[in-house]
Amino acid sequence: MASQTAAVPSTVYAFRSRASIGKGRYHLGGGPIWKMGDVPKTLNRIIERLGILSTRQLDWLVGVVEQFAQTSERWRNPESDIVTDGVLASFGDALQIHHCFSTEALSKDRFEYAFARALNENGIPATLASRGNPGHDVTIRSQRFSLKTQANREIRPNLLHISKFMELGKGAWTTEADLGGLREQFFRHMKSYDRILQLRRLVDTERIQEYELVEIPKALLSLSETGIIRMANDSSQTPKPGTCRVLDDKGRTLFELYFDGGTERKLQIRKLDKRLCPVHAMWKINRIPLATEAK
Repeated sequence: MASQTAAVPSTVYAFRSRASIGKGRYHLGGGPIWKMGDVPKTLNRIIERLGILSTRQLDWLVGVVEQFAQTSERWRNPESDIVTDGVLASFGDALQIHHCFSTEALSKDRFEYAFARALNENGIPATLASRGNPGHDVTIRSQRFSLKTQANREIRPNLLHISKFMELGKGAWTTEADLGGLREQFFRHMKSYDRILQLRRLVDTERIQEYELVEIPKALLSLSETGIIRMANDSSQTPKPGTCRVLDDKGRTLFELYFDGGTERKLQIRKLDKRLCPVHAMWKINRIPLATEAK
C-alpha cells in the first residue's frame, strides 16, 4: 500500500509549548497562610473537634498536616481555559492528600472526582457523568470531556499512551478490511464527547510524585481516517491485532491506533507525539511517608 500522510491541522496547536512559556511556575507550602489572631472559622471548627480524637487518630492527622506543609511545585499554562490558579491549587491539594496515604498513582475514578471537585470549588461548573457511561466522564461549562490516565512504569515523557481508549465489542474482526470497521467504531465513539484530557504520572518515587495534565486534540486523532492499516497476520492471538499508523508529510509517526485482539478486544492509542498536545498544568509533590509506613 502506498504511504499515506496527514497534514496536522492548525487547531492542534491551541497553546504554545511549555518550553516556550517560561513563566507561571511557582512553589507552594512551607509556611502559614493566615496571620495570628485572624484564624478562620474552619480552623476553629477543627480545634473544637480535636478533643474527641484518639491518639492514633491524631497521629494520622499530624501526618496529613505535615504533608500539606511540604513545598510543592505547580505550573499552569496561562492559556488554559480549564486550569485556573484556583483549580491548580485545589487539584494539587488533592494529589498531596492522596499521596499522603499511597504511592500508587491517582486512579481514573479518583481523578474524575478530584478534578470535578477542584473545578466546582473555583466557580467552574462541572458535573460527573453517571457511572459506566460509555462516552464522556464529566461535563465542564456544557462541554463534554473524556478523562484518561497514564501511569505505567516505563512511561516515556514525550510519547502519550492510552492503554484502553475504548472497548471494541463483538463486531467482525477477521480480515484487514474489518479493522477499517473497527476504526469507524472509534470515530463514532469520539462523537460522544467534545474534548479529551489525560492525567499522566511522570515521576514515581517514595519521595517525589510528578503529574501533568495534557489535552489530546480530537482533530489530531481524526487524522487516523487516512492512516495505514495493517493486521499482524503472524500473531497467534484470536482475533489478530492490527494497527492504524498516522504519518506526517515527512513520513514520521504522529501516533497509531492499536487494535488489541485476544480476550479484551480494546483500542489503544500509542506513540502519540506530546508536542502536538497542549499541556494544561503540572504538579510536583514532595511526599513524606507517614509514620505508619514500613521503614
